[in-house]
Amino acid sequence: MAKLIKYVRKGLAETPSSPILKFSDYASKIPDVVKFTLGEPDFNTPDHIKEAAKRSIDENHSHYAPSNGTMSLRKAASQFLSKKYNQNYDPETEVLVTTGVTESIFDAVLATLNPGDVMVVPTPIFPLYMTDENIINEGIEVVKVNTSDDGFKLTPAKLQKVIDQYGDRVRMLVMNYPTNPTGVMYSQDELDALADVIRDKPIFALCDEIYSELNYDQPHASMEKTLHDQVILMNGVSKSWAMTGYRIGIVCAPKDILQQIAKIHQAIATTEPTPMQDAAEEAFKNGMDDALPMKEEFQKRRDVLYAGLTKLGFECAKPQGAFYIFAKIPEGFDQDDNQFIYELVDKAHVAVSAGSSFSEGGQGYIRFSYAVAMDQIKEGLKRLEKFVKENKK
Repeated sequence: MAKLIKYVRKGLAETPSSPILKFSDYASKIPDVVKFTLGEPDFNTPDHIKEAAKRSIDENHSHYAPSNGTMSLRKAASQFLSKKYNQNYDPETEVLVTTGVTESIFDAVLATLNPGDVMVVPTPIFPLYMTDENIINEGIEVVKVNTSDDGFKLTPAKLQKVIDQYGDRVRMLVMNYPTNPTGVMYSQDELDALADVIRDKPIFALCDEIYSELNYDQPHASMEKTLHDQVILMNGVSKSWAMTGYRIGIVCAPKDILQQIAKIHQAIATTEPTPMQDAAEEAFKNGMDDALPMKEEFQKRRDVLYAGLTKLGFECAKPQGAFYIFAKIPEGFDQDDNQFIYELVDKAHVAVSAGSSFSEGGQGYIRFSYAVAMDQIKEGLKRLEKFVKENKK
């Protein structure tokens, strides 16, 4: 029998699977584990959205939708962004529906970057942006900018330094705010200062705002407000309405750019399931404030977890959005975060994510997702306290 594995795409067999998911699977086998690993709200999708999905099926919305998404969904998303954030996009020509923001990222990168182009990525950041480690974007050079010494925020000076070094090869800046894994949020002034660095240069700003409804201490800020013509904006329904399984993302961009992104989407997905689009339409149209109760609860969880970790000696940047805390492993422990998380889950049955999974600046850190119930957070802190007392050198 021929061993065809050696004939698959070069480099694919050697490309590792997600270490975050691998560890989460390992931890899930521990019966009483407290899991702070995956970023998924533990709330249920609001009833009026579920009813919209059921109604869509009952009304036989079971055929192909337009490739760019149903017009009614695009209009609802456009109106939501305009009312909430004063982000104005033409639903007919500047809004595209994708399979979650995951597809949005791939579509945008594949449509705009060529081999040899440079994409600037502030780190630590969600691993999906590490496209030099993902062969679907082979040939693109990712320049990672470690932000751990600057409060986990990219500074204009560091951005300018990269542009000075790589010159005209720089074609994209990735911005995710509130940020996964740190929960850090930029102010509007900070985003405006970064926009000034790339303004009128042939550089796209890929702005992932999927956590836009989960800002705790300030209104949502956006680079789009001052750099509209260069921004590729991404949002969706996964986090704000607890609809991760519905897989609906939104890409917004100037008309000529979106046309090219849509071509990639057509090749990858054709279109999204119509009932899921109808449910997302309901979320954008009639769920304007659905995220408020979740945000209030997340903020309470943040405060309890942050206080507990700080008391135990973990140094943390206090999250201003999303539902993550990025905590530095205290002195007295092995600073290898990968070894630390396995020791923690084996001994204390508490599961967290290794900071190094989020690239440069994450070494020696661990990420807690507080998208879990308050009683689990308190139990996790109790176990963590015992672990620290028994294992700190």
